[in-house]
Amino acid sequence: MIARSRVGTALLITALVAVATGSGPLSTGVGAAALPQTPKVEPPPLPADPRTPQEGLDSLGISGYADRLSVEPGESVKFRVSTKSTAFKATMVRVVHGDADPRGPGIKEQVIASDANKEYPGRYQTLPLGSYVTVPDNDDLRLDGSFTITAWIAPTTVPGSKLNPTAYQRTPVGTGAVQGIVTKWSDEEQAGYGMVVDRDGGLGLRLAGRSGRASTVSTGVKMKPWTPALRGVEPGGAVRPQHVNSSGWYFAAVSYDAKTGKVRLHQYPLTGHPNDSEAVVTRTIEARGLKNSKAPLLMAAYQGAQKRPTGFYNGKIDAPRVYDRALDEKEIRSLQRGGSAGGAVVSYDFSQKIDTDRVVDTSSNGLHGRAVNLPVRAVTGHNWKADEQNYTRAPEQYGAMYFHDDDLGDAAWEPSFTWRVPADARSGVYAAKLEAGGRVYHATFVVRPKHGKPTSKVALLVPTFSYLAYGLTGDFVSGLSQYSRHTDGSGVVYSSALRPITNMRPMTTGPKGEGRPWQFEADTHIIDWLESTGRNVDYITDHDLHREGTKLLDDYQVVITGSHPEYTSEPMLDALQSWLNDGGRLMYLGGNGFYWVTPLDRTGTYTELRRHDGTEAWQGAPGEHYHSTTGEYGGLWRFRGRPPQQLVGVGFTAQGFGSRMGTGMYSRPLDRSAQSRDPKAAWVFDGVKATGPIGDFTSLQSPGGPMGEELDRADYALGSADNTIVLASATGFGDEYLFVKEENNTANLMEGGTINWLVRGDVTLTRYPKGGAVFSASSISWAGSLFFNKYDNDIATITGNVLNAFSADKPLPGTG
Repeated sequence: MIARSRVGTALLITALVAVATGSGPLSTGVGAAALPQTPKVEPPPLPADPRTPQEGLDSLGISGYADRLSVEPGESVKFRVSTKSTAFKATMVRVVHGDADPRGPGIKEQVIASDANKEYPGRYQTLPLGSYVTVPDNDDLRLDGSFTITAWIAPTTVPGSKLNPTAYQRTPVGTGAVQGIVTKWSDEEQAGYGMVVDRDGGLGLRLAGRSGRASTVSTGVKMKPWTPALRGVEPGGAVRPQHVNSSGWYFAAVSYDAKTGKVRLHQYPLTGHPNDSEAVVTRTIEARGLKNSKAPLLMAAYQGAQKRPTGFYNGKIDAPRVYDRALDEKEIRSLQRGGSAGGAVVSYDFSQKIDTDRVVDTSSNGLHGRAVNLPVRAVTGHNWKADEQNYTRAPEQYGAMYFHDDDLGDAAWEPSFTWRVPADARSGVYAAKLEAGGRVYHATFVVRPKHGKPTSKVALLVPTFSYLAYGLTGDFVSGLSQYSRHTDGSGVVYSSALRPITNMRPMTTGPKGEGRPWQFEADTHIIDWLESTGRNVDYITDHDLHREGTKLLDDYQVVITGSHPEYTSEPMLDALQSWLNDGGRLMYLGGNGFYWVTPLDRTGTYTELRRHDGTEAWQGAPGEHYHSTTGEYGGLWRFRGRPPQQLVGVGFTAQGFGSRMGTGMYSRPLDRSAQSRDPKAAWVFDGVKATGPIGDFTSLQSPGGPMGEELDRADYALGSADNTIVLASATGFGDEYLFVKEENNTANLMEGGTINWLVRGDVTLTRYPKGGAVFSASSISWAGSLFFNKYDNDIATITGNVLNAFSADKPLPGTG
C-alpha cells in the first residue's frame, strides 16, 4: 500500500511517528484535560526544500522514457531522452536483477546487440507541467469592443494568503503570482484580454487597448482559498488536507465597456457565512477598444513567452463564459443565481464528455476546446447539493474541473532514437540503458510474446498499473505518483506512462543497496529467481491483461504476480476470475494485492484513482469517488463486493516498515500449520526442514523473514473459499505493524501487532474448479527471501515446489 523509496527519491509514509521520534502515543479527546503533564509533541521537521519534478530529474544527469510499456517482437519503440550533456550513449539491455544490494546477486543485465547501441546528441527537455484548457484562436473570440467574462472559481493557492496547514503545499503563495482563469492574452504580443487571480489575491482583469498599452484592474480584496477540511494527521505530524465543496467558491465576473472605458469586477463568495472577501469594484481606464491577440483562449492559464502557457491556476473552475458586451448588473446577478444572460460567445459545460479531453462549448458558435495535462474531471461544482455522490446521475452538479500547476499527462519530449525489437527477441523486461556524464538511467519497458504465440506455459504478470501508482518523477512529495501531493496539497488522481518514471528502473536503491527495493526493483528478485533456476517464462503486463482479458491468460497454465500487485482494474479482475474458474493456476507472490479500483483511460495512457476509506496516502473529497474515465465507483475492491479474499484467498491486513540495512521493524519467519500436513498441502513443503520456524534468515527486502512490510490474511467471512488451506502463518509482530484502517470501525487500542491477532500473515493454498488453484505468499517481503544462500533455502524451495506442481500437466498432488 504505502512505500518507502530510496534516498533522494521518496519518503516512507507509514505510521512511524512514535518510533522515529521516540515519543509514545498521544492522548486526545475524553480525559485529555486530566493529563496536563503531557508535553506538547511537535511533529518532526520536513525535508528542507522539497524539489520540483523538474529539479528531481535534473539531479539525475540523464533521464528518459519509452513511448510504450509493452511491445512485441518485430515492433518498434521510441525513446525520449533528456540530458544537459552534449551527447549520451544508449545500450539496449534485458534486465534480470535491478537491486544493487551487495548481499544479493547485484545488477544483472544482458546486452542486446543492436544498431541502436551508440552515441546520440544530447538534448535538454523539460516537463511541461500545468493543466489547462485550450480553444483555438477564432474570429468570434477576437473581441474588439466591450466584453464580459464570468465563471465560478474555487482557487486553492491565493497569492498573499497564508499557507494551507499541510506539509505538502509547496507553492510560495505568499509571493504574488498571477494565475489565469479565462484568458485570451499573450505576454509576447502584449495584447488580448483575460480574467485572472491577481498578484494581490483578488479577482483581476487584464487587457490591452488599441494603443497597445496594457491595463490591469484588481478588486484588491484577497479571496479566501478553498481550504482543507476533514483534516487528518499524516505520519510525521503533517496535516492531511481534504477540500470541502461549499466554502471557497466565488462567482467571478469582469466586464469592460469600450465606449466609456469602465471596468467592473464582481467577486461574490458563495458561502452564507460572514465573509469579508466580497467585492464589487468599478474603475475607468484609458483604453477604448482592444488590441487583439492571436493566442488561443486558455482556461487556468495564459499565454507566456514563446507561445507557451504560463500563469497556471490552482483550483476549480465551473461554467466559464465570454460575452461580447458589458453585461449590466441585473444580468450579472441572474448568472450568479444560476440564470442566464443570453448571447454568450462561448459557454463551456465541463460536465459533458467527462471521459475524454474534449471541452464542450454549448453556445451557438461551437468553439470546443481541449483539456491538456489531465485536469481532474468528475468533480463537484459550485452547485453541488451533497444529495448525489454519482456524477453520472446529476451531471449538472459536476460542471467543474480541478486544475493544478503541476499536472502532467504527456511530457511530449522529442524522440531521441528508435529501437526495432528483433523478431526473435526473448520475452522479458528490457531497458534502454542511457549514460551521460558518468550517470546511468534505464528507460524500462516489457517485451511480451507475440499475440497468440506464447513461448511458455508460465507467464509473469508485470504489475504496470502499480508501477504507475507509485511512479515518481522527482521526489516523493512532488513526484507525480498517485501517492504524491499537488502544490495545493490535494492528492494526485491520474498517473501517466508518458513521462520519465524514476523508480521504474534498476539501481534506484543506491549503489550500496541502502534503500528499500519497492515495486520494480523488488519484482526483479522474482525475475532473477526464475532466470537463475532455468525457468522459461513469458512476460506480460497489467496493460496487456486489461486490454485482452482472458484471451491473453488462456495461453498460460500458470501466472505469477509481482511482489505488490496492488492496483487492479475491473477487466483484469474479471479475466483472472474467469481464467481461474476454467482451470488456471495463479501464484500470488506478493502482499496487499488486488486492493484499489484502478481504471485505465480509453487511450491506454493513464490510470485513475479515487482514494477513500482505505489505508491510504490521501483521501478524495466528498462527492468525488466515481472515476471520470469509466464512471465506476472507486476506492477499495472490498467495498465493491470483491475483496481480494474472494480471488486469492487472502487480503490486506497489516503493514509495518523499517530499514532493511539496520534496526527497525523486522519481518517474521513462518510457522507451519497442522492443516499443511494434509496430503492436499504437504507437497508444498517437500524438502523443507521438518521443525522450527521457516525462513528465519536475512532477506533482501526486510530483515527477519519472508513475512513483512505488507501482510495478507485468510478470512472466510470476507470470501476465502471453504477449501482455502492456511499452510503457514507469521505472528509475533510488534506494534510498529498496524492493522488496516478499513477494518477499524472505531478508535481503539487494538491496532498494533502485540495486541491484535489479525496482524499476521497467512500463506495459503486455494483450489478452484477444473484443476485451478491459487498459492498466496501474502507478503511483500516474500520475493526478497528467495535469494538467500543463492536460491537454496526453504522459501525458494516452497516457491519452486508450487511452480513445478502448478505447471505440470496433471492434477495437483493430493487431489482425490
